[in-house]
This record gives sequence, structure tokens and C-alpha cells, in this order.
Amino acid sequence: MKIIIAGSGKVGLALGRQLAAEGHDITLIDNDSAVLEETAEQFDFIQYDYVVDAIDTVTGKLQLAQRAFEVGTPIISCMGTGNKLDPTALQVADISKTTICPLARIMRKELRKRGINHLKVVYSTEEALTPVGAEEEAAALGKRTIPGSTAFVPGTAGLILAGE
Repeated sequence: MKIIIAGSGKVGLALGRQLAAEGHDITLIDNDSAVLEETAEQFDFIQYDYVVDAIDTVTGKLQLAQRAFEVGTPIISCMGTGNKLDPTALQVADISKTTICPLARIMRKELRKRGINHLKVVYSTEEALTPVGAEEEAAALGKRTIPGSTAFVPGTAGLILAGE
């Protein structure tokens, strides 16, 4: 199977390793959303059997979903794994059936605006944790808190994506 993976962070790398070990033909696109947005048009999604979204930004995820839907290539998207500790809370569902995940809620709203009502996703039913002192530190710096991740939750999401 010929698969394109967008996002080479923890999720994308775990996914890519597993799929390559299974003998699939893998194309891995950079995790940097700016680079991804600049190079996205270079990839002809028609030539792929599957598109896997492991990107961290809403803009990149939306762009990828829209392009995949335009050419009819199946796509699966990973929602947020930041500030999560329970890999058993990860589930596969249509985005219209997701709960709790703030990224899925934003994606659902933005996809509807683009006429896309269904998207297969991996998401967590676990409430995101807030690291102690993170909000105060971010406020002092005039920035928003950036979700952290453990070593095993994003990797587990990647393996779940590979299994789909």
C-alpha cells in the first residue's frame, strides 16, 4: 500500500516505523507546518492509497483533509495527544462522534464550513491535564500554554493509526 504521512513528530514517526516494517511504501512529509504548507501542492494525493494526518496545526490538518477529499483519497487524522497520560483512552471514530477533545471540536466546526462532514480520526476521551505552574508561567511571559506530551501516548496514537 502506498501511504503518505504528514507530520514527522512522535505520532508520525511511530506510525512510519510500523508501516515501513509491514512493507508499505511510505512518504513522510515534514512536521514543520510552514514547510508543509509550502510543499503540500507538490504531492499528488491521487497516487496514494491512504493519507495519514499527524500534523499539530489546525491549518495544516484542514488543508490536508480538504486536498484528500477533493481527490477522493481516504484519510485518517490524529487529534490532540498533548497533556494526556492514558493511552487506553485513545479511540477511532468519525469526527462527528468525538467528545471531550478540543482539537476535534475545532476541526469539526472548520470542516463543516468546508463542506466536509466526516473524517476518520484517532482521539482521546481523556480530559487534558494542566501541568502545575504552566498557566502562571505562560501568563508571565504573555504567551499561551503549549501542551506537553509523554513518550507513550503520541506513540500509541501512531500505532493505532497504523492499525487502521
